[in-house]
Amino acid sequence: MKIAVAQQNYHIGNFEQNTRKIIEGIKWAKKQGADLVLFSELCVCGYPPRDFLEFDDFLKKSYQAIDTLKEHADTIAVLVGAPQLNPVREGKDLFNAAYFLYNKEIKATVHKTCLPNYDVFDEYRYFEPAYDWNIIEFKGKKLAVTICEDIWNLGDNPLYRNCPMDELMKMKPDIMLNLSASPFDYTHVEDRKAVVKLNVQKYKLPMFYSNCVGSQTEIVFDGGSLIFDKHANLISQLPLFKETMAVFDLKDDGTFDLPIKTHAKDLPDTELVPPELEPDLCTAEIYAAIVMGIRDYFTKMGFDKAILGSSGGIDSAVTLVFACEALGKENVRAVLMPSQYSTGHSVSDAEQLSKQLDNPYDIVPIKNIYDSFLLELKPIFKDSPFGIAEENIQARIRGNLLMAIANKFGYILLNTSNKSELATGYGTLYGDMAGGLGVLGDCYKTQIYSLAKYINREKEIIPAHILTKAPSAELRPGQKDSDSLPDYSIMDKLLYQYIERRQGPGEIKTMGFDAALVDKVLRLVNINEYKRNQFCPIIRISPKAFGIGRRVPIVGKYLS
Repeated sequence: MKIAVAQQNYHIGNFEQNTRKIIEGIKWAKKQGADLVLFSELCVCGYPPRDFLEFDDFLKKSYQAIDTLKEHADTIAVLVGAPQLNPVREGKDLFNAAYFLYNKEIKATVHKTCLPNYDVFDEYRYFEPAYDWNIIEFKGKKLAVTICEDIWNLGDNPLYRNCPMDELMKMKPDIMLNLSASPFDYTHVEDRKAVVKLNVQKYKLPMFYSNCVGSQTEIVFDGGSLIFDKHANLISQLPLFKETMAVFDLKDDGTFDLPIKTHAKDLPDTELVPPELEPDLCTAEIYAAIVMGIRDYFTKMGFDKAILGSSGGIDSAVTLVFACEALGKENVRAVLMPSQYSTGHSVSDAEQLSKQLDNPYDIVPIKNIYDSFLLELKPIFKDSPFGIAEENIQARIRGNLLMAIANKFGYILLNTSNKSELATGYGTLYGDMAGGLGVLGDCYKTQIYSLAKYINREKEIIPAHILTKAPSAELRPGQKDSDSLPDYSIMDKLLYQYIERRQGPGEIKTMGFDAALVDKVLRLVNINEYKRNQFCPIIRISPKAFGIGRRVPIVGKYLS
């Protein structure tokens, strides 16, 4: 049987575009002589649709799209994902469904059993788990169709009571097909291989695994669709971060007349859980994910121009490179806003970077504006000493200038805050925390240095001095980040244990971290939730990003 796999980039709620893209995929598969074409989870409406699923009109448009698609499923079978109404009064109103279209009809539907309700997922908010399980008979083969999480319920600590493939094996299927919407994080590319391998080894059936690609606000989908033979050998992995289609001729014995890409023994057996932060891990993939996150956010929202504050520091430098790569250098405007506390090299470093990238930039000194603020505030501030209020005024002046230029010329402000700063509250609300999209908000400072080195891997793009000088907000004379924060090489590892691995203070202290430092840093994380709660969407690249995937109270006493 010839099976085509479609790895496509969808737009949530853009039924016309999604339908057109799926039809193009069907036509391509037909030209290749495919018997069946496999698309990804909820591809008709885009994933994750979230509360759009509560609108009858949204569901109506989804059903209309299925009616259109089935007319193209004439000589070829088509598997697409879309919501389906639950006819049973009890339970949720919808199923997360896979539609099997053939001969211009809906021949079968499959409902997702394992509904993830952790991290960025909240499917049980909308969907009812499957009531029953059935194979689909097609051209003399029995197809076991599952949806994303359905194949992840293996291992020592299953999350769900039912394992769909265990039920489907009772009907002796020949092929496993999985429609997926599996987001990127720097552990997940290997995780998927491990999980698919475990399924194939357990059930001794070949598997076709179709994953979507593209970014949806903060969540990036990297594709990497997989094809395994029945011996758990990897036959093909479709490219990461790229729309593509491929067709495979599966032999009756569950193998392929294709070279094996990776033998089963060389594939991971378990999901990747790094015990500590590895700043150099998957740097190329993180780079590609962030570029896609920026590009899709802008194109899907109808924007084309970005602006950012360029300070001469590493965070703004890396953000500027990402933006120029994603949007084109001519569409990214850098604004240098020195104060009387800025060092000369900060301006020259930022200027050199923009000249190297050939993007437009402006220099707007803030000293006069800052002095006017202090003059107007003097009757209230009186002779109180210089402190955080004066520092934050500078950050907010810069935020105001950036937003003024953005409003005047139609730019979207990119935020340059990193995860280390956001974790500890080292940022000014409505100042350097302003922006429409957080580019580096899921990257620790040490990871940003790794990204900068990756950017400079072939030639110097980011000036070397930006990589070697001590990080500083430059809001007071001689200021350095280390005045307020521990060394990033230590703090980032500590933060990783608390945020990504959810380790408590006791466990972290036993790892050798200074006890007083652990208490201080964890307190900073928890008391600054109110800042993060007001922050813009962050492009997610880790297993636990700030935002919708990490929900903790603002008003809470734990470790604070």
